[in-house]
Amino acid sequence: MNQPIRPQPNSLPGNTKQSTTSGKMIPSNNIVEDIIITIKGLKGLQAYPIRDLVNHAAAFGPYLKQQRLETNQVRKFLDAVNRLKADLTEKGEFSAIETEVVLLKPKLAYAAARQRAAKPLGDVMSVAIDKVESTEDFERLVQLIESIIAYHKAEGGK
Repeated sequence: MNQPIRPQPNSLPGNTKQSTTSGKMIPSNNIVEDIIITIKGLKGLQAYPIRDLVNHAAAFGPYLKQQRLETNQVRKFLDAVNRLKADLTEKGEFSAIETEVVLLKPKLAYAAARQRAAKPLGDVMSVAIDKVESTEDFERLVQLIESIIAYHKAEGGK
Protein backbone atom coordinates (compact mmCIF):
# COMPACT_ATOMS: atom_id res chain seq x y z
CA MET A 1 0.00 0.00 0.00
CA ASN A 2 1.56 3.19 -1.17
CA GLN A 3 0.82 6.18 0.99
CA PRO A 4 1.21 9.68 -0.40
CA ILE A 5 4.34 11.49 0.65
CA ARG A 6 3.50 14.48 2.80
CA PRO A 7 5.94 17.38 2.87
CA GLN A 8 7.54 17.90 6.25
CA PRO A 9 7.36 21.42 7.74
CA ASN A 10 11.06 21.90 7.17
CA SER A 11 10.74 20.97 3.50
CA LEU A 12 8.37 23.77 2.57
CA PRO A 13 9.57 25.91 -0.33
CA GLY A 14 11.69 28.72 0.97
CA ASN A 15 12.28 26.88 4.25
CA THR A 16 16.00 26.40 3.67
CA LYS A 17 19.20 28.13 4.58
CA GLN A 18 22.61 28.17 3.00
CA SER A 19 25.34 26.15 4.67
CA THR A 20 28.41 28.25 5.38
CA THR A 21 30.72 25.33 4.61
CA SER A 22 29.28 23.72 1.50
CA GLY A 23 27.37 26.60 -0.07
CA LYS A 24 24.39 24.24 -0.54
CA MET A 25 20.86 24.93 0.62
CA ILE A 26 19.91 22.80 3.63
CA PRO A 27 16.51 22.50 5.35
CA SER A 28 15.89 24.70 8.38
CA ASN A 29 13.39 24.13 11.14
CA ASN A 30 13.14 27.81 12.01
CA ILE A 31 10.68 29.65 9.79
CA VAL A 32 11.26 32.93 11.66
CA GLU A 33 14.99 32.78 10.93
CA ASP A 34 14.34 31.79 7.30
CA ILE A 35 12.07 34.77 6.69
CA ILE A 36 14.43 37.19 8.43
CA ILE A 37 17.43 35.94 6.43
CA THR A 38 15.44 36.25 3.19
CA ILE A 39 14.28 39.80 3.95
CA LYS A 40 17.71 40.97 5.11
CA GLY A 41 19.14 39.78 1.79
CA LEU A 42 16.78 42.01 -0.21
CA LYS A 43 17.66 45.47 -1.50
CA GLY A 44 14.10 46.58 -0.79
CA LEU A 45 11.00 44.74 0.33
CA GLN A 46 9.51 45.01 -3.17
CA ALA A 47 12.23 42.55 -4.25
CA TYR A 48 10.66 39.82 -2.05
CA PRO A 49 9.42 37.35 -4.69
CA ILE A 50 5.66 37.01 -4.20
CA ARG A 51 5.75 33.21 -4.38
CA ASP A 52 8.41 33.10 -1.65
CA LEU A 53 6.38 35.55 0.42
CA VAL A 54 3.27 33.37 0.15
CA ASN A 55 5.22 30.18 0.92
CA HIS A 56 6.79 31.80 3.96
CA ALA A 57 3.39 33.08 5.14
CA ALA A 58 1.91 29.60 4.63
CA ALA A 59 4.47 28.19 7.07
CA PHE A 60 4.60 31.19 9.43
CA GLY A 61 0.82 31.59 9.96
CA PRO A 62 0.43 28.06 11.42
CA TYR A 63 3.61 28.57 13.46
CA LEU A 64 2.07 31.68 15.04
CA LYS A 65 -1.08 29.65 15.79
CA GLN A 66 1.09 27.06 17.56
CA GLN A 67 2.62 29.89 19.58
CA ARG A 68 -0.96 30.85 20.56
CA LEU A 69 -0.86 34.27 18.91
CA GLU A 70 -4.25 35.93 18.92
CA THR A 71 -5.01 38.60 16.36
CA ASN A 72 -6.21 40.98 19.08
CA GLN A 73 -2.62 40.96 20.40
CA VAL A 74 -1.47 42.71 17.23
CA ARG A 75 -4.70 44.59 16.47
CA LYS A 76 -3.16 48.04 17.04
CA PHE A 77 -0.40 47.18 14.60
CA LEU A 78 -2.86 45.88 11.99
CA ASP A 79 -5.10 48.93 12.45
CA ALA A 80 -2.10 51.24 12.02
CA VAL A 81 -1.04 49.44 8.81
CA ASN A 82 -4.56 49.80 7.41
CA ARG A 83 -4.65 53.52 8.30
CA LEU A 84 -1.32 54.03 6.56
CA LYS A 85 -2.60 52.15 3.53
CA ALA A 86 -5.57 54.54 3.36
CA ASP A 87 -3.31 57.58 3.93
CA LEU A 88 -1.01 56.48 1.11
CA THR A 89 -3.97 56.12 -1.24
CA GLU A 90 -5.19 59.59 -0.28
CA LYS A 91 -1.83 61.41 -0.30
CA GLY A 92 -0.19 59.45 -3.09
CA GLU A 93 3.38 59.87 -1.84
CA PHE A 94 5.32 57.49 0.36
CA SER A 95 7.17 60.38 2.01
CA ALA A 96 3.83 61.41 3.57
CA ILE A 97 3.67 58.17 5.59
CA GLU A 98 7.34 57.20 5.95
CA THR A 99 7.68 58.38 9.55
CA GLU A 100 4.55 56.50 10.58
CA VAL A 101 5.78 53.33 8.86
CA VAL A 102 8.99 53.41 10.92
CA LEU A 103 6.92 54.07 14.07
CA LEU A 104 5.16 50.74 13.53
CA LYS A 105 8.22 49.10 15.10
CA PRO A 106 7.48 50.37 18.63
CA LYS A 107 3.89 49.10 18.31
CA LEU A 108 5.27 45.65 17.56
CA ALA A 109 7.72 45.87 20.45
CA TYR A 110 4.87 46.79 22.79
CA ALA A 111 2.74 43.87 21.58
CA ALA A 112 5.69 41.49 22.03
CA ALA A 113 6.37 42.83 25.53
CA ARG A 114 2.75 42.25 26.52
CA GLN A 115 2.47 38.78 25.01
CA ARG A 116 5.37 36.47 24.20
CA ALA A 117 3.45 34.88 21.32
CA ALA A 118 3.69 38.19 19.40
CA LYS A 119 7.51 38.25 19.48
CA PRO A 120 8.14 36.12 16.33
CA LEU A 121 5.75 38.32 14.34
CA GLY A 122 7.41 41.42 15.75
CA ASP A 123 10.86 40.13 14.83
CA VAL A 124 9.85 39.40 11.23
CA MET A 125 7.86 42.59 10.70
CA SER A 126 10.60 44.80 12.22
CA VAL A 127 13.12 43.49 9.70
CA ALA A 128 10.55 43.98 6.93
CA ILE A 129 9.83 47.57 8.05
CA ASP A 130 13.55 48.33 7.87
CA LYS A 131 13.38 47.49 4.13
CA VAL A 132 10.44 49.82 3.39
CA GLU A 133 11.65 52.90 1.54
CA SER A 134 9.06 53.33 -1.22
CA THR A 135 5.40 52.90 -2.05
CA GLU A 136 6.18 49.55 -3.68
CA ASP A 137 8.03 48.38 -0.56
CA PHE A 138 5.10 49.43 1.61
CA GLU A 139 2.65 47.58 -0.63
CA ARG A 140 4.77 44.42 -0.26
CA LEU A 141 4.77 44.93 3.54
CA VAL A 142 0.96 45.03 3.46
CA GLN A 143 0.89 41.86 1.33
CA LEU A 144 3.21 40.15 3.81
CA ILE A 145 1.17 40.98 6.93
CA GLU A 146 -2.14 40.20 5.20
CA SER A 147 -0.78 36.83 4.01
CA ILE A 148 0.57 35.89 7.43
CA ILE A 149 -2.69 36.79 9.16
CA ALA A 150 -4.73 34.96 6.50
CA TYR A 151 -2.75 31.74 7.01
CA HIS A 152 -2.89 32.20 10.77
CA LYS A 153 -6.69 32.45 10.63
CA ALA A 154 -6.93 29.56 8.15
CA GLU A 155 -5.10 27.44 10.72
CA GLY A 156 -7.77 28.32 13.26
CA GLY A 157 -6.09 31.35 14.82
CA LYS A 158 -8.36 33.82 16.57
